[in-house]
Amino acid sequence: MPVRTDHRRRPPARLTAALVAVLAAAGCTGGTEKASDGGTPGRLSVLSLGPVATWDPQRLSAPQDIAFAGRTIIRTLTAHPAGPDAAARREVVGDLATDAGTHDKTLKVWSFTLRDGVTWQDGTPVTCADVRYGVSRSFGTPFATEGLNYPLAYLDIPRKADGTSTYTGPWQGAGQASYDKAVTCKGSTVTFRLSTPMVDFNQVVALPVFAPVKKANDRGAKDPYAVFSSGPYQLEGGWDPNAGGTFVRNPHWDRASDPIRKAGPDAVEYVEGTESQTAVQQVINDEGARKRAVTLDSAPPAMQQHVLSDEGLRKRAINPTGQFVDYLAPSAASGVMRKPEVRKALALATNREGYVTALGGPSAAEPAYSLIGPALPGHTGADVVGAGATGDTARARTELAASGLTLPVRIRVAYRSTPTADKAMAALRNGWEDAGFSVQLQPVEKDYFETMARPGQTRKTDVFWANWAPAWPSASTVIPPLFDSRLNLTANGTGRDLGGFADAKVDREISRISTIADPGAQATAWARLDASLASQGAFVALAQRRSMFIAGTSVTGLSANEALGGFVDLATVGVG
Repeated sequence: MPVRTDHRRRPPARLTAALVAVLAAAGCTGGTEKASDGGTPGRLSVLSLGPVATWDPQRLSAPQDIAFAGRTIIRTLTAHPAGPDAAARREVVGDLATDAGTHDKTLKVWSFTLRDGVTWQDGTPVTCADVRYGVSRSFGTPFATEGLNYPLAYLDIPRKADGTSTYTGPWQGAGQASYDKAVTCKGSTVTFRLSTPMVDFNQVVALPVFAPVKKANDRGAKDPYAVFSSGPYQLEGGWDPNAGGTFVRNPHWDRASDPIRKAGPDAVEYVEGTESQTAVQQVINDEGARKRAVTLDSAPPAMQQHVLSDEGLRKRAINPTGQFVDYLAPSAASGVMRKPEVRKALALATNREGYVTALGGPSAAEPAYSLIGPALPGHTGADVVGAGATGDTARARTELAASGLTLPVRIRVAYRSTPTADKAMAALRNGWEDAGFSVQLQPVEKDYFETMARPGQTRKTDVFWANWAPAWPSASTVIPPLFDSRLNLTANGTGRDLGGFADAKVDREISRISTIADPGAQATAWARLDASLASQGAFVALAQRRSMFIAGTSVTGLSANEALGGFVDLATVGVG
């Protein structure tokens, strides 16, 4: 899944001014009841650096923003439930739809029937036509290039030679007949016809790109922050890209029609432009309105240790697994990495514990041996190479000697450079050099993935650092995007298969697994393929990232949902 992976920054002076403006507005609104601490009863504040690029469902792509919008203003055909049972949250249930959908035996025709009583913020019902129109917008400009492109990828609509759709959205009109065949309405039932079998398509429609839009209220691309809500909250006034906005109760939201959202707060104030360290410190201080606040960005590792060392703060914090798994991808074009003994030696000598310690310790990450994270069906955590958390340099040296190469074996390792990453990669280098490698690190500060995917890069680098996050809780959003050579390898580069891995047998196995109708059997098959790829050295998993969020003392029901990327789940949060 394309994901926003950069650390977002804004000029500190502007941040300070924005934050002061929001706080001043919160304390000076006439005619509103105030709590004894100066805040507003029932109002939750969420603190985030941002920036939020859009609230338009067909333009949303940032996982954190999707997690927020999906619990407050956007309802989708299906959704992941909230609650303490992590395994149950992997499966979707009906949200706008009465259930998780039905499919035919080919897995290429999926239908969803809308439940009664779901309305827009103006009281009009959400209809099947609204769903059709919303999905159609994803093919238009600029939605086709800004949002998630799953309708383009999966709906049975012809494409041009360059991969773009012959359907150009509801405004230009080209290819309308093809869209009308792919997405149809019969009463309150919407049916999607797919170009490929998908057992987990009902998880795809939980994403906002498949959300309904009321045509009469559509402002197109004019206002990326225009919000016409189908959820429990609606935007009051407008959205300030420098400060945020306030979401108040949608008077037409019917709790009986919504099996997902408790919608505890009367209002949700989104304070944008707050550095994570500042936000955490404000909530730790627990003063004024920050007693009813929660952080949406993970606490920096140094502050995580402070929180964990204080019992009172620890009770106000959660530490879920996050989106990303860090891993290494050996280059298939590298002379040394073509040798299986060298790839195995690299895996055996990898000190995951040292890497995790450099990232900030167990609250920031945990050792990983698989690309299928703990939030996904099929996760086992098995160490198929047998390196252990600290690596086995003695076995690694033996494997390296068996390659026939002269030791030390020189390897070039590229990675995205940050102060923390520099320390983490140095920790890995120490283990590799103990095993007989001579390591040249290649730090890249800007445009890392774009640079590493360029044609010819696999001949300049022997090992690539990378990370990946699933688009929904299925290994089908992990293994194919990274290792299906048919998706990645072109004359323009390697895509997200940075090492240029290509194996026709693996490609065929990916196709076979994709047609397995039983979700459990499919998850098991993905796990086997993941283990096979690890054992042959196609990747070396490093660490599963973790996040830490903290809330004020008046916040109740704080939880994270790993099915939503490990972010705070606002479906359960309340204020006391």
